[in-house]
Amino acid sequence: MSASERHPPIVESPLVLHWQDEAQTLAFARKLAARPAIAGAFIELRGELGAGKTTFVRHLLRSLGVTGRIKSPTYAVVEPHEVGGLSIWHFDFYRFSDPREWEDAGLRDVFAGPGLKLAEWPDKAAGLLPTPDLVLALETEADESRRVTATAHTALGQELLA
Repeated sequence: MSASERHPPIVESPLVLHWQDEAQTLAFARKLAARPAIAGAFIELRGELGAGKTTFVRHLLRSLGVTGRIKSPTYAVVEPHEVGGLSIWHFDFYRFSDPREWEDAGLRDVFAGPGLKLAEWPDKAAGLLPTPDLVLALETEADESRRVTATAHTALGQELLA
């Protein structure tokens, strides 16, 4: 059972967005980056391969001021970033075959510390991750646009979506 199934959202209705193109993805990332609450948020990104999870993360990191190459952490599991005193941790649990790998990797300490945490494929670490503040579920539509369901699970998540 995933964290979002164990902890029902605290908002009545999720926010459903339609990103027609990458410019709209970038616009949402910029709005999110402008929220002070982003500095301590845990955001889960859900969706099939190619849904745009990593693309969104790259736009968010750029909007927060990260420069240089932004790599997908698919093989490394985590890519850390630091900008303006903000620690950012981008996780990708796609390669996990057992949720205990999360524990074995020593990630509990990272999640207990300050900073922004972004997790792709959180279901692969099911039952071990803390409750996400925000879940972004991305779906590719027939016209290649994205349907994004944004669900707050905490007051901080609500603040991000306000």
